[in-house]
Amino acid sequence: WIMGSNRKIPIRFEATRESAVLDEGPGKHRIGLLALSNDYVTERDFMNMRPSDDVVIYVSRVPNTSQCNVETLYKMASHITDATSLIVPGGRLDAVAYACTSGTAFMGYDKVRSLIQAARPGIACSTPITSSMEALDRIGAQRIAVLTPYIDEVNVGIADYIQANGKTITGFTSFKLAENEDMARISLDSIFRAALEADREDAEALFISCTAIRAVDVIERIEQKIDKPVITAVQAMFWQSLRLSGYKGAVSGYGRLLEIP
Repeated sequence: WIMGSNRKIPIRFEATRESAVLDEGPGKHRIGLLALSNDYVTERDFMNMRPSDDVVIYVSRVPNTSQCNVETLYKMASHITDATSLIVPGGRLDAVAYACTSGTAFMGYDKVRSLIQAARPGIACSTPITSSMEALDRIGAQRIAVLTPYIDEVNVGIADYIQANGKTITGFTSFKLAENEDMARISLDSIFRAALEADREDAEALFISCTAIRAVDVIERIEQKIDKPVITAVQAMFWQSLRLSGYKGAVSGYGRLLEIP
C-alpha cells in the first residue's frame, strides 16, 4: 500500500518474466585502493588513468593526520587491516594498493602486505615505493634523480629505501613541506619547474615521490623536456596494480612506463 494525499492506493508487485541471469559483475580487472583519509589525488588519478571500464577501482580510506612525519606514518599501520576489510568484502579483488610512499618506506613492504592480507589472505599487494623500484628496474634505470615534497626526517627514509634497492641517487630535491594538505595544493607548474631543477645530467630517470602531489598530470610534459623517463609514485603503483590484476595492455598519456605492455 502507498499513502496518497488522502487515500491508500493498492499496489500489486509483479515478478518479471525475465529470469535474472548472473554474470561476473562489474570489472574484469578489480583493484582495491587504500587511499589516505586526506589524500585528494590518488583516487582521482587512478580513475583518470583507467584504460577502459574493464578496469575498476574500489576505494577505502585509511585514517591519517594532517602532519607528514615519521611518527604519524607509523600510526597508520593500526588502520590498514580494517580499511582493507571494507573493500567489497564479499566480492572478488585481484590486487590491493596501499597509497602511501613514505609510510611503506618506514613500515616496510612486508609489514604493509601482512596487514592487508590479514583481511584479504593471499591478495597481491602494491605500494608506491615498491612499484616505483620495480618500474625503475623495468626501464633499466640505476642512477636516479629524486623529487619529494617531504621534510628531511621523511626524506631520509625515502633515500635509504632507494639505496637499499641498489639505486644510486644523483640528486635529491624537496619542497620540504610538513602538511599533507599543502602537498595536495602544489601547483602543476611548481611540480614541473621543480622536476626540471631536480633532474641531473647523469641521472637515467627522475623519480617523483609521494601520492599526495599531482605529478601524474605533468609526467609527459616533464619527459618531453628532460628527454628521459619519469616515474611517479601514483603512476608506478597504478602500473603495477594493473599488471597484478591481469591487465597487460598499454596506457597512453601518462608517461613511458605505462606504454610498456
